[in-house]
Amino acid sequence: MAYDALLVVSFGGPDGPADVLPFLENVVRGRGVPHERLLEVAEHYRHFDGVSPINVQNTALVDALRTAVDLPVYWGNRNWHPFLADTVARMASAGVRHALAFVTSAYASYSSCRQYLADIEQARAAVGPGAPEIDKIRHFYHHPGFIEPSAEAVRRALAELPVELRAQARLVFTAHSIPVAMDAGSGVAGYGRYTEQVAEAARLIAAMVRDGADADADHDVVWQSRSGPPHVPWLEPDVNDWLETLAARGTRAVVVSPVGFVSDHVEVAWDLDREARQTAERLGMAYARAATVGVRPRFVEMIRELVDERQDPRAPRLALGRLAAGLDACPVGCCPQPGRSAPPTR
Repeated sequence: MAYDALLVVSFGGPDGPADVLPFLENVVRGRGVPHERLLEVAEHYRHFDGVSPINVQNTALVDALRTAVDLPVYWGNRNWHPFLADTVARMASAGVRHALAFVTSAYASYSSCRQYLADIEQARAAVGPGAPEIDKIRHFYHHPGFIEPSAEAVRRALAELPVELRAQARLVFTAHSIPVAMDAGSGVAGYGRYTEQVAEAARLIAAMVRDGADADADHDVVWQSRSGPPHVPWLEPDVNDWLETLAARGTRAVVVSPVGFVSDHVEVAWDLDREARQTAERLGMAYARAATVGVRPRFVEMIRELVDERQDPRAPRLALGRLAAGLDACPVGCCPQPGRSAPPTR
């Protein structure tokens, strides 16, 4: 397939204090999130002067990709500037006709995949008949370009702990919690692919860090950043609750790895660097947080490899572990919004 541009599609984040509430309103529109929760999260952003670090990292990622791939690179967000529809309009004006989209989410679910597909189609519809065709790149949660730099980040975090605690430190992997019903619908016919994929990424990283030892024996997968109505069941346990459990079992040190995220932003900085760290300190546990992959060279190289495999059928489709490399196009019916049927996917 011939492509003439690469589009980076991300979540977005505020650029200053005045942006915080409008940004959060975009994020939760139609989800029934209580206004009190919105104000609580807005206060988190104010501790960072209203600026999300995701914007700096996305800018750096786009700059790195412009030297790594032989295509024009564009960037559009779901929830804040540069908005996806505006970017697609610029692409159309520049004569782009068939683009690849790299979404900065490694996993399958409604919020981490299907909703981005809907965003892309809405942006194309807003632009009109001249909008380019846009194909999303496959999930990359078990690509070596994601696993290898994630494992290296865990190793660096382990090195921050006291020497005598490193070998016994528990590896705790976190990802964004989602409603249980959303997880049950991720994949095809209620497959639960989101939790499966997060667990597989965590297992692969733990095995690489522990040099192939029984990784299942010394790591956990937990969840963070719940934001929905209290009566709706979400994935558990929360990372802070799990740290309490580990402390009660005698764990003296933890490394927390935000495997569900590819870049730092306020949910990582607040939930892990502040709240989870404070929980661990209160419990008397040594604590270190592994970095996200961000713009590490192997991660940028991974994106180039994913572009290459879509352009050349002879290129290898790299994937580690028990699960095969994902499909290039999501099947009809996968990852519907909870309570609704998924629309067909091009």
